[in-house]
Amino acid sequence: MRVVVCRELGPLEGVVVEERPEPSPGPGQAVVAVRAAGVNYVDGLICQGRYQMKPPTPYVPGGEIAGEVLAVGEGVGGVAVGDRVLAMTGFGAFAEQVVVAEASLQRLPSAMSYGQGAAFVQSYSTAWFALAERARLGEGEWLLVLGAGGGIGLASVDVGIALGANVIAAASSTAKLDAARALGAVAGIDYETEDLKTKARQLSGGGVDVVMDPVGGAHSEPALRAMGRFGRHCVVGFAAGTIPSVPLNQVLLNNRTVVGVDWGAWAFSDAVANRALLERLLAMVDDGRLHPPAPAERPLDDAVAVMGELLERAVTGKVVLVP
Repeated sequence: MRVVVCRELGPLEGVVVEERPEPSPGPGQAVVAVRAAGVNYVDGLICQGRYQMKPPTPYVPGGEIAGEVLAVGEGVGGVAVGDRVLAMTGFGAFAEQVVVAEASLQRLPSAMSYGQGAAFVQSYSTAWFALAERARLGEGEWLLVLGAGGGIGLASVDVGIALGANVIAAASSTAKLDAARALGAVAGIDYETEDLKTKARQLSGGGVDVVMDPVGGAHSEPALRAMGRFGRHCVVGFAAGTIPSVPLNQVLLNNRTVVGVDWGAWAFSDAVANRALLERLLAMVDDGRLHPPAPAERPLDDAVAVMGELLERAVTGKVVLVP
């Protein structure tokens, strides 16, 4: 079978496609034929050695799959050959087949394509954990989403609307803002050409209640200043490439709160609660409350190009690799 291999941490040019033997399941495991593998910003960072997690090399990148069960090992009773499933794999997703622990598998809802399933878990789990669990976003509140055209950004728009909020999308291009509006954002701000703080305060009638910030860089401080009384600023990541320094008096003013969001670490530490979170999200897709957009599809051979495009913030929405 064909797999994408990062031979050593560093430039993405060191990531190649190789042939490897097909795997067999052990006890409590299943082999899944990968129909789509989600590509995330963090995948490129890990390959480059720029992330806190540094796996031993060589390794197969990618942490999200959707596909069909090919074989099951001893003791597996929750899934059967032929079942449509999705999973977080940790690593190993950029391949034609992957061995997955039964406990990590979830049935793929009939309403979702393989591409939607492979692009769903990380983005939507992060958005729900941030907005529903950490920030306690309420019905009728105003939500400002930075990086609104990216995977986490679009998921945050969708989740925010499902929670009853009024969503303002902020992004760096018309195409990205259009994608957010298509999901239901009530307004958009091009923060490369418009004053983010001023326009967000105008649109929300005095200040937003929650900021979803997976971007960092120069946009964090004006977003913080755009919040009203008791505003909550969710710090999710730093796709802009720099970790911002903000004046803490802006946190003190109006009793604002800065909220750290690390869904991955929480999910690893509390697998039972995380499984319940994902089951809730999948049920919301089934009943039409969430509307994950269809991702762009690329072949395995494009893995390096896709990771590079994500690092350059040149992608609208999500991209999956289709073996």
